[in-house]
Amino acid sequence: MGARTGFEVVFIDRTEPGYLVEGHSTAVEDGKPWAVRYLLRLGPTWTTEHADVAGRSRKGSHALTLEHDGEGRWRLDGQPAPALEGCLDVDLEASVLTNALPVRRLGLGVGKRAEAPAAWVRALDLSVEPLQQGYALAEDDGALRRYDYSAPALDYSAQLEYDEHGLLIDYPGLAVRVA
Repeated sequence: MGARTGFEVVFIDRTEPGYLVEGHSTAVEDGKPWAVRYLLRLGPTWTTEHADVAGRSRKGSHALTLEHDGEGRWRLDGQPAPALEGCLDVDLEASVLTNALPVRRLGLGVGKRAEAPAAWVRALDLSVEPLQQGYALAEDDGALRRYDYSAPALDYSAQLEYDEHGLLIDYPGLAVRVA
């Protein structure tokens, strides 16, 4: 995973019975510019129910819809997506916010670890594939939580810092929250 130059803007609204997340990300990564906008509908435990994602890069314009039944089965653009079976979250490569979804959903205690496979949506072309991820809560002082994170297929592991609301502050090598 390489660092990118860009930014993400996210708006989170509480709805009945969950949350609506609207975000926009733009970046240049390895000399390749891209822009992604997304709308996520989350259940009350921050499990993804629906994702509309649209992106543009040198590879063209792309859009997709992901729907989740809450039990690990997905539909991609209305069609069953068996390759994603068992994934409980959507993880947008273009979004740091989506790493908050499993953290909020899992509610881990200090010293506890859980696997959190996700439907991973790539930024450049919106291709979707399963991504195995693991989270372990290393520290929680009430205002700051540190999670040991790993994504073996990406050969990436780091300690991610979250605020008291379960939103990312620092994603080493990838993003730092500025406001």
